[in-house]
Amino acid sequence: MKIMAVNAGSSSLKYQLLEMPSEFVISSGVIERIGIKDSIFSIKYNGKKVKDTLNIETHKDAVDMLLRKLGELKIVNSLDEIEAIGHRVVHGGEKFKDSVIITQEVIDAIEEVSDLAPLHNPANLTGIKAFSTALPNIPTVAVFDTAFHQTMDPVAYMYSVPYEWYTKYGVRKYGFHGTSHKYVSQRAAKMLGKDIKDTKLIICHIGNGASLCAVDGGKSIDTSMGFTPLAGIPMGTRSGDIDPAIVQFISEKEKKSLDEVIDDLNKKSGYLGLSGFSSDSRDLWDAVASGDKKSILAVQKQAKIIADYIGAYYLTLGRCDAICFTAGIGENASETRKLVVDKIKALGVVLDKKKNAHQSEEMIISTKRSRIKILMIPTNEEVMIARDTVRLIT
Repeated sequence: MKIMAVNAGSSSLKYQLLEMPSEFVISSGVIERIGIKDSIFSIKYNGKKVKDTLNIETHKDAVDMLLRKLGELKIVNSLDEIEAIGHRVVHGGEKFKDSVIITQEVIDAIEEVSDLAPLHNPANLTGIKAFSTALPNIPTVAVFDTAFHQTMDPVAYMYSVPYEWYTKYGVRKYGFHGTSHKYVSQRAAKMLGKDIKDTKLIICHIGNGASLCAVDGGKSIDTSMGFTPLAGIPMGTRSGDIDPAIVQFISEKEKKSLDEVIDDLNKKSGYLGLSGFSSDSRDLWDAVASGDKKSILAVQKQAKIIADYIGAYYLTLGRCDAICFTAGIGENASETRKLVVDKIKALGVVLDKKKNAHQSEEMIISTKRSRIKILMIPTNEEVMIARDTVRLIT
């Protein structure tokens, strides 16, 4: 069966059309700059790539164009071949512990928690509504970034703040990247040749956004991102964990509003903040090679915090079968992987230098002497969306 996996942003729409259960990608693409002049439409299929620049005013226009192109390019003979659509939704609050078939009640519930993800949930809903209008007679499924982490114990997800903040406003750790953490934990179990229920894993999803997750028996028991994706390790432009009193201090010193300081922490910190010139890992490692001190500080700082979380999660799990690196940096930056592993040698981990030089391949990159296996696993959130969609509609 053909399943479409969709990730709608505020001005973009990404998709993959997959043949299930083989998980073969029939076509993939992205529509960028929706509602902005010179929108970009890119589609890949059968080894070919089509790219156009034109004006696409709304997400509905983007969906209509995409579906029309699927027919014009003979990617599908009829839209009736698409049996279901799975949508990425960033935040499900506490209501959604798993993916769900979308109903009006589900849409209402997503809207209710949109204040927890104001930049993402409304955009996700726009995509859902656009596809529902274009293809009203096929089932649609919502796959939540937060759902995987709903297995955390209150000791892991509660903050030491007035309890009423939780009961009144839902202030707690939610965690993100759950679809990726779930996919990688399933792949890791297969690579280890173990039943996932018998595995203890630490997943390092390191991209421009980054989070770690302790996974016990296939379930999330702790994760580094918190109430928002700002918490945890330093990222491309996000600060990660800081003393919250810094917000007031900088607000007073710089004469900035609360929103402006939070914006600085989200968009001007992390790699960009410490290096002073780039949020891209590749740029920083080039600068490290030339001895740039601030870039060295930026990559070292991130690696230290990653190592700190790995150490903490190792103690939480009691043992660890594998440490898994995934996402853009985790899959491609061998220097980052080495830097992190060098900082956790006390755990008895030993990296294979030749294997670590590979990029974006599913493989074990530790030596046989390593007490804990180190895995490199390219993530595939679209496949996870398609899997959950098939599971719920069949």
